[in-house]
Amino acid sequence: MNRFMALDAPIYVAGHRGMVGSALMRELKKQGYQHLMTRSREELDLTDQSRVREFFASNRPAYVFLAAAKVGGIYANNVYRAEFIQQNLAIQNNVIDAAYRAGVERLIFLGSSCIYPRDCPQPIREEYLLSGPLEMSNRPYAVAKIAGVEQCWGYNRQYGTHYLAVMPTNLYGPGDSYHPENSHVIPSLIKKAHQAKIRGDASMVVWGSGRPLREFMYSDDMASACVHLMNLDAQRFASLLHTDMPPLVNVGVGYDMSIRALAHIICHVVGYQGALVFDTERPDGSPRKLLDVERLNSLGWQARTGLGQGLAQAYRDYLSHAAVEQLARVAACAD
Repeated sequence: MNRFMALDAPIYVAGHRGMVGSALMRELKKQGYQHLMTRSREELDLTDQSRVREFFASNRPAYVFLAAAKVGGIYANNVYRAEFIQQNLAIQNNVIDAAYRAGVERLIFLGSSCIYPRDCPQPIREEYLLSGPLEMSNRPYAVAKIAGVEQCWGYNRQYGTHYLAVMPTNLYGPGDSYHPENSHVIPSLIKKAHQAKIRGDASMVVWGSGRPLREFMYSDDMASACVHLMNLDAQRFASLLHTDMPPLVNVGVGYDMSIRALAHIICHVVGYQGALVFDTERPDGSPRKLLDVERLNSLGWQARTGLGQGLAQAYRDYLSHAAVEQLARVAACAD
């Protein structure tokens, strides 16, 4: 295995408790990295510039994975528009700038495929960034993430830093959010299907028409891709930065499916046999989002986890999550 990062190198994972950050932690530990730095939100508020600068100055990480962000599904993006742009801009601005001031050797900024125009050609290539209007339902979040890409590019060009922006497709896996309003499509459907099965419901409502096409990636595959990119040799890593394009790499599986097909697969995994009812009064979002992953594949990495396998693992994680919630409710009643 080729490594640019030494196994004892100080590595900071910002947002280590989230789905993306926890997947990065699992991958780094699996590969034998020993000096992993983490801070909870209570220990370090990343929207506080002075505290972020103090953390970097005191701890001097050599490598940074910036996975901290305010995230949510289509409902949350629509309702909490001010919070999504303000908090994400603050987090990434503070961390990227503090990394530069502390002399961080390499940084990977985790973005989202929603940075691309709503109606751009498919599959979506990195050069399509800023080539058309964004999807309105998540525009504030997308604008914040685009600003993060631009900040990495600007610091590389002005200060000679080595900051790479990675744009994952729709992710799912352990540590996902199952909030009834703020969750993404896969955890939302897993929870709905499980509860419908337990109640014995004859039907289950799915938001939207079911026609939009989406690409889905298991979170541990995303983490593997990010660590692979961080470990590229100096020449190949530099080739991603020193161009006339933003330092941007898509991370995905290379194929998509309809939300309707996804809902049927999830019901099969969960064991729910009722009918699906599609609520067309709910928003669909972009009609299709499939990333072109040729650049990532050419760098020697491809996704390993099939959708059926990944969804089965995600459902096991949900059952553990539900069991913990049930125990908490029982304890609360006992008090």
